[in-house]
Amino acid sequence: MKFTQSQEAVTQGSDYVAGGINSGYRTGFKPHPLVFTSAHGCTLVDVDGNHLTDYVLGMGPMILGHSPQEVIDAAKKQLDVSLLVAGQTPTEYKAAKLLTEMVPSAERVRFASSGSEAVQVAFRLARAATGRWKMIKFEGHYHGWFDNVLVSVAPDMSLAGDALHPNALAATQGQEMSENIVVLPWNNADVIEEQLKNGDIAGIIMEPIMFNSGGVLPLPGYLERVRELATKYGTVLIFDEVITGFRVSDGGAQKVLGVTPDLTILGKALANGFAVAAIVGKKDLMDLIASGKVMHGGTYNTQSVSMVATLATLQLLKSQSPYKSIDVAGGRLMKELSLEFASAGIEHEIVGYPAVFNVRFDLKGPTEYRSAMKANRERYANFAFALLNKGIRILPRGTWFLSSAHTSSDIDKTMSAVREVLQAGI
Repeated sequence: MKFTQSQEAVTQGSDYVAGGINSGYRTGFKPHPLVFTSAHGCTLVDVDGNHLTDYVLGMGPMILGHSPQEVIDAAKKQLDVSLLVAGQTPTEYKAAKLLTEMVPSAERVRFASSGSEAVQVAFRLARAATGRWKMIKFEGHYHGWFDNVLVSVAPDMSLAGDALHPNALAATQGQEMSENIVVLPWNNADVIEEQLKNGDIAGIIMEPIMFNSGGVLPLPGYLERVRELATKYGTVLIFDEVITGFRVSDGGAQKVLGVTPDLTILGKALANGFAVAAIVGKKDLMDLIASGKVMHGGTYNTQSVSMVATLATLQLLKSQSPYKSIDVAGGRLMKELSLEFASAGIEHEIVGYPAVFNVRFDLKGPTEYRSAMKANRERYANFAFALLNKGIRILPRGTWFLSSAHTSSDIDKTMSAVREVLQAGI
């Protein structure tokens, strides 16, 4: 396939848009950022006329595919009713009620416009509730691009320090670093307790399954132990379920894994492509917002069209209908990928669930970020680029997203491309 018109469009767009892209996370794709003209179902069409079967799905939000009729119809209808009212609408209460029914930790809800914003609310709540300031985060876990938490997400190992007591490293020039972020290795409860004994930790934030970098599951008993420690030391436990929420299950990873945090961050698949996120949690914590003691604002929070899209998406997810088709397509894809990699003599591991899983080459069994980064990432990136040239778009970091729009014929096409790439050698 040729992608020359995309390259030309990005180059020309750079005269007006810095770098020709509007998010730093849209870089890293070979051969260069692409420019798309349309998206329907699980198919993207770019300016070169290429039709690509999409497993990126907007970096995860499009769990119902790019054109779910129920969500589109709801959004179109709302356009004739209201856009932004600087007040409340009945729709947001219906959506919030659904969340309290679906997500175990959701006794109360606040909507936001992005996961990055919702994380900041969680930090405020944890600090206000405990009177402490320090927050624990984990190497390789991502919780948004704001200065106080964009720390040790993809650290330079030559600067990262001791594995049990990592250095907190900035991710960008111009970043203001805070002494209130403590970075630890994931999947090790002992180092958490060691830190909690100091009595100065307000909260612990983590991805309950590490999908942003490496695809690592929690070790047996780890989340349960962290839950016990947080309760014992009066620390707020926060799950960032921006990816896992609604992909691992309709109630997130916490529903499947059986561990309930104090606060949860939701986003991405929450509204199937509309800019909606949420912080949900225990009533006593969320009441700090209700009382006005903790400030949470946002002009575009509960924007009318976004809220009807949220409600329509949640109603579909609660019905379980999308998961039935995703379980079939995603389950088959995971199984057949593993068989083809094994047949090609590639050591590999596929970790996750039908709606979101991670593939790595030449490594099995990592338990945290540093061990996960020993996978053959260059080989996998070459595999991803080779698939792109066959009309299959996947993330070079290893994460695959499935939607209810993926059909058996899409899986057939994907596996045919995979076999061709593996037979050519990577």
